[in-house]
Amino acid sequence: MIFDLTGRVAVVTGALGRLGPTWCEALLDAGATVLGLDLDAAGVGEGFQSLQARWPSQLALWRADVLDRGRLQAVRAQCEAELGVPVILVNNAGIDQPPGPAKTYAIEDVPADVFQGVLEVNLFGAFLVTQVFGPAMVTRRSGSVINIGSLYASVSPDPRFYDHLEVDPPFLKPIAYGASKAALVNVTKYLATHWGQYGVRVNALSPGGVLGGQDEEFQRKFNARVPLGRMATAKDLQGPLVFLASDASSYVTGIELLVDGGFTAW
Repeated sequence: MIFDLTGRVAVVTGALGRLGPTWCEALLDAGATVLGLDLDAAGVGEGFQSLQARWPSQLALWRADVLDRGRLQAVRAQCEAELGVPVILVNNAGIDQPPGPAKTYAIEDVPADVFQGVLEVNLFGAFLVTQVFGPAMVTRRSGSVINIGSLYASVSPDPRFYDHLEVDPPFLKPIAYGASKAALVNVTKYLATHWGQYGVRVNALSPGGVLGGQDEEFQRKFNARVPLGRMATAKDLQGPLVFLASDASSYVTGIELLVDGGFTAW
């Protein structure tokens, strides 16, 4: 079966984050052995725990910061020794700010360290992880790197989605978030052209709005902007990920696969 990942080892960064368990479940369900990576301080939520119970021998969780090259190199060596050489890499770790009462800034007041921190994790972190795990794929002349982008790599967030929130200054989707994801799409294209000759494919998967506890007014406004009339569920994202990870996409590289319900079609 062209979607079968049996016998393949996958690495998923940010495995304990909001979408981390979604990516892990998709890969596990397709037969892969999955190594999830996340920070020491990240808690193991119910979603990931349920995956560990279902796939105790196929799912591992190790701790690493995507900005720590030394630790990433140690993880790679341990993974190769204990699980096998990873041939699938999902760069999922990232910093985002969901709508809500958290600290907000006017554009002119965004602190440099806040902007730079998002770029470091979302962009440089993904590149650093790929630097560490990609060369083994080049040597094997086979592999799939999937960078998790965003709808906002392509378009600017509409501030009207958030104008019902009673926060001051008004909530704005962080400007560095979209900038980091747009840059990540460009890095995707760069690496796809650089490593294509070695049989290593590099693609981006960019979700649109994903349902996850947003308030009803936000959902109403967002859904009205989506041709399919709803936000994505976790299940909506899993098929596209397995497609990019598997032989089903053996002639697909350098693309940004938008899974946005048609949001960017109008």
